[in-house]
Amino acid sequence: MAKPKEGEKAPDFTAKDQNGKTVSLSDFKGKNVILYFYPKDDTPGCTAEACSFRDNYQSLLGKGFAVIGVSTDDEKSHKKFETKYSLPFPLIADADKKIVEEYGVWVEKNMYGKKYMGTARTTFLIDGNGVISKVIDKVDTQNSSQQVIDLLQ
Repeated sequence: MAKPKEGEKAPDFTAKDQNGKTVSLSDFKGKNVILYFYPKDDTPGCTAEACSFRDNYQSLLGKGFAVIGVSTDDEKSHKKFETKYSLPFPLIADADKKIVEEYGVWVEKNMYGKKYMGTARTTFLIDGNGVISKVIDKVDTQNSSQQVIDLLQ
């Protein structure tokens, strides 16, 4: 599927988080949401990105944002990742790849000449009406939360 663009309605989803709790995007109606897609739990870039959101979580909440991470890892992997790094936000398990496909971030990648399918690291900022206000394709894993904050200035 094509990646939704700024100004378009964000595709709703319902899936389990790291605690087995069912989470839907529609649960956040009226709130701004940082929905970030990342390739794999507990890898260097993904850890840096998650920790950046963790370290600035209170500031983001203060600006009226909820943070949701999504990867194709399962709930058990997410739970280990959350526990190891004290992540205060939901990590959605998308093992069946429905959400990454709806958001157009399940793409062909190329590493060392080997082609494979994987998640394109992408962040969507979604307003309280469920409309995508910004799409960040070039995510700075070390400063992902600052990237978001800079867009909000």
